[in-house]
Amino acid sequence: MSKVFNFKQFAVIQDGCAMKVGTDGVLLGSWANIAHQPQTILDIGSGTGVIALQMAQRCGDADVEAIEIEENAFETCVLNFENSPWSDRLFCYHAGLDEFVDELEDTYDLIVSNPPFYAENMSSGNPERDAARQNQSLPFEELAEAVAKLLSPAGKFNVVVPFSAEEEFIALAQSSGLFPHRITRVRGRKELPFKRSLLEFGFESVTPTGEELVIEIARHEYTPEYVALTQDFYLKM
Repeated sequence: MSKVFNFKQFAVIQDGCAMKVGTDGVLLGSWANIAHQPQTILDIGSGTGVIALQMAQRCGDADVEAIEIEENAFETCVLNFENSPWSDRLFCYHAGLDEFVDELEDTYDLIVSNPPFYAENMSSGNPERDAARQNQSLPFEELAEAVAKLLSPAGKFNVVVPFSAEEEFIALAQSSGLFPHRITRVRGRKELPFKRSLLEFGFESVTPTGEELVIEIARHEYTPEYVALTQDFYLKM
């Protein structure tokens, strides 16, 4: 039986994907800035395709594309796109980021990415899961350089990274001409340290806005801010 994660307007089959649907991806798909009404959207390292599906739901007339290098994840992503209400405006490329950049001449109004996080030389015993989680498969520097080439002049780039990597990622992005516009630091509960940073970049150098987001008050009791952000997607929100 397929492992399916059901959202309000779509479902995600996860069988072929090493990294399952998680809080980070859904947070990014909910948080990403669409105020500039993007018509072309790219999800880099799409995995199950959940973030791309969120963007298709939120942006009713946008074309949403994704790239995924791992074959099983690519096939899962394509299946999830085909089974969604927005199959006519979702497309996934089976490619690495470097070859994608070299072959593509288009630019995107919005780019989103939940990149691999863990640089440590640790193995879970599952090579596909390790590749999905360890950032040697998509180095932050390579990601920043690629986005600078793929983003339209007025476009936005939204990414989620570990809080511990926030300064490093911002520095790498700035070296590619991308500047932080919005920063939201996320912690599980108010008494816990920051765990993730949601970052928005653009080509214009501005003073970024900053805020905090707490996910839970207690176990399975979510903050009003987290509910407001994700309620269009989660069934029980």
